[in-house]
Amino acid sequence: EVQLVESGGGLVQAGGSLRLSCAASGFSFDDYAIGWFRQIPGKEREGVSCVLNSDGATYYEDSVKGRFTISRDNAKNTMYLQMTSLKPEDTAVYYCNARGIINGYWGQGTQVTVSS
Repeated sequence: EVQLVESGGGLVQAGGSLRLSCAASGFSFDDYAIGWFRQIPGKEREGVSCVLNSDGATYYEDSVKGRFTISRDNAKNTMYLQMTSLKPEDTAVYYCNARGIINGYWGQGTQVTVSS
């Protein structure tokens, strides 16, 4: 069974940090590009950060550049999103994503709430 299981969300004050984790199982994690997305009620899901599997290049949405860091540990089949200097506007449900050549998978989402 394919699974992406997220953890690490929660409530934090502005300026604080959180690290999201996403543990993969049931597929060849190494062969998949990874990414993190977020969504707030009433808005479309937006990309936050991703790592291209082809060359390891990373992408960050402008508002998180310099504050968020995406990484992966293929030995643990896990991806991470380190979030620092959090702002209230970062409040959202965060989803991890693994994308292959012909298919992709989503995590169930984890709530991140940043209080002012």
